[in-house]
Amino acid sequence: MTLLGRTQVVPEQRVPAAAGQVFLVLRVGFTVLPIVFGLDKFANVLTDWSKYLAPQIDSIVPGTAHQAMLAVGVVEIVAGLIVAVLPRFGGPLVAVWLAGIIVDLLLLGGHGDVALRDFGLLLAALALSRLAWAFHPARATGADVRATA
Repeated sequence: MTLLGRTQVVPEQRVPAAAGQVFLVLRVGFTVLPIVFGLDKFANVLTDWSKYLAPQIDSIVPGTAHQAMLAVGVVEIVAGLIVAVLPRFGGPLVAVWLAGIIVDLLLLGGHGDVALRDFGLLLAALALSRLAWAFHPARATGADVRATA
């Protein structure tokens, strides 16, 4: 239905349309941003990332803080790629990763504001996963089909 050349969305379609838009925004965001942050662990353009590694964690991981951050960068790049390909699983992966970052920041101290922001991102990653399951449900197996018959 159009009005003055604009397509109108009927009320029953507004929520699914909005959910689809939110899913797209979250998927793109949680694909691009971890990849950018991951790549920056190698370049240190945004900041010196090694200063964000809590001493308690630095003492248990092998190598230097810089080497640990390079490994973190690889994990972040992989997480972003998984969100791009399999958002149902990438969302929880990013949420767990953010939980680890929150623990690190709280151990480090003085970064409670960033930890709280990352908690908001963790919730958004879980929302991405939930929307991904709604838009791309798991394929039914023979057992699933028999169980519902």
